[in-house]
Amino acid sequence: MSSDFLIATLFNLGINLLYTIVALVVAVVALLWVDRKMMPSISFEEELRKGNVAVAIFASSLMLFVALIVTFGFKG
Repeated sequence: MSSDFLIATLFNLGINLLYTIVALVVAVVALLWVDRKMMPSISFEEELRKGNVAVAIFASSLMLFVALIVTFGFKG
């Protein structure tokens, strides 16, 4: 195994890790925006504390959707 291959692998791992972190941050910001702007009468945080599974599914699907958009945006 050459050192060039190892360096390229670590570089790709770092890029993918950075993409993952950016997608997660964008997804959380989008979730908070939807919570505050589009559904002001419903608080996701309060509903999650109450154990509302539907809100948890909605929030996770929104985060997944935003992560997919960010991923395809990075691929160009």
